[in-house]
Amino acid sequence: MNSLSLCIVLSLGATVYLLPISQVTVQDEDFAKSYLKNFFNLTEENGPTVRRGISPLTSKLGEMQKFFGLQITGTLDTDTVALMKKPRCGVPDVKLSRFTTFGGDLKWEKNSLTYRIENYTPDMPVSEVDDSIERALQVWANVTPLRFTRIYSGIADIMISFGRQSHGDYYPFDGPDGTLAHAFAPSSGIGGDAHFDEDENFTFSSNRGYILFLVAAHEFGHSLGLSHSDDPGALMYPVYNFRTPDTFVLPRDDVKGIQSLYGPNIDVGPNPGPTPPTTPDACDSTMVLDAVTTLRGEMLFFKDSIFWRSYPQRVTPEQSLITSFWPSAPANIDAAYESRQSDRVYLFKGNEVWAFNGYDLVPGYPKDLTSFSLPRDVRNVDAALYDEATRKTLFFVGDNYYSYDEASETMDEGFPRLVDELLPGMTSKVTAAFQYRGFTYVYSGPLMFEYSLRSGRLFRVLRNRYFLRCNNY
Repeated sequence: MNSLSLCIVLSLGATVYLLPISQVTVQDEDFAKSYLKNFFNLTEENGPTVRRGISPLTSKLGEMQKFFGLQITGTLDTDTVALMKKPRCGVPDVKLSRFTTFGGDLKWEKNSLTYRIENYTPDMPVSEVDDSIERALQVWANVTPLRFTRIYSGIADIMISFGRQSHGDYYPFDGPDGTLAHAFAPSSGIGGDAHFDEDENFTFSSNRGYILFLVAAHEFGHSLGLSHSDDPGALMYPVYNFRTPDTFVLPRDDVKGIQSLYGPNIDVGPNPGPTPPTTPDACDSTMVLDAVTTLRGEMLFFKDSIFWRSYPQRVTPEQSLITSFWPSAPANIDAAYESRQSDRVYLFKGNEVWAFNGYDLVPGYPKDLTSFSLPRDVRNVDAALYDEATRKTLFFVGDNYYSYDEASETMDEGFPRLVDELLPGMTSKVTAAFQYRGFTYVYSGPLMFEYSLRSGRLFRVLRNRYFLRCNNY
């Protein structure tokens, strides 16, 4: 039987700020056992682990927690249940590396492949479907010797079709959301084919549906021999993540995976294009965070195109793409802060600022930095901090800082001032800042400084991963 990849995705309509499950129920325990049987090969047999006092359930829970970057406890906690209940792909996750392949001989033994679009979704014009499919295949051709030619009749290596419910391959779709598409690993017959669920709303570029280009690019990874990756930033991660199609660059993990099967593209010219992005590691002791802010009781830590969300009830932070929650937000931001006055989070990049109320971009944004009364010669801010005691927002620019009055929406007089007047001993550039439980945490490079703004006293110097609760800390 051919290997099948069922792509099940996280709905874009989900609430932005998720609340943890209050407690683990008996129903959760039964659900977890079924989940582990389906995706981590849990069996009821008494094996060697039982004789050593470790049950198969404990072992498989630990394996699942390791795969998804959770705290490895071997017990069914609320974080683990919450992740299990997310819509996901039907392919087992038993391999514990980054990119994975289907193994064996499940790859094409030729570099010239054909594809055929058998029918079309009514959601999009034919030209947009054609363009989406072509660009999705080109994602893989850009980094390998693979070349794809479209045919209009007969049997192609990759047959592409749209269908709903039972559609002829014994793997029925499940209606709106849930399963978006599935694809078969390379082999004869149905191998390589990709099917898309017609009950979904596919779009060309809008975040108000599922972008066909992104779904297809993921599925074609399966068509070429890749299984799933446990890298949350990878295209081959089991859940759907919104990304801007026009600026999409295949992540490093996916490049390594596909090149392990087919090798690199030897036709790359003198301008190979953008560098494939690498997903940041919360345990990297040298990492310099782009920005940190609070938001409705959570702490958000930004780095490149991703951010970690942490709140008191969660054991480990949740890592996500920025655009999964704010599709119009930029990556590689310079600063961020939460305004308690307006219940907004502000993201800064270059001379522009974006404002979000929950999931939604506030009308009229992005705006220029001058909307905060910053001088026109300030082209970017290094960090931003909302001070709860004074209800002022501090903007750090090089060796100086400015004070902005949120209530009057004006810049305070007498600024800029030197940073070391506010933070004694801070001689290097401030790269991020936020407040938590009465203390001010100021980041500079890979270090974090714990201050009291009232007294100006420095209490501790910590690694910037302190609040990320890295398992290897």
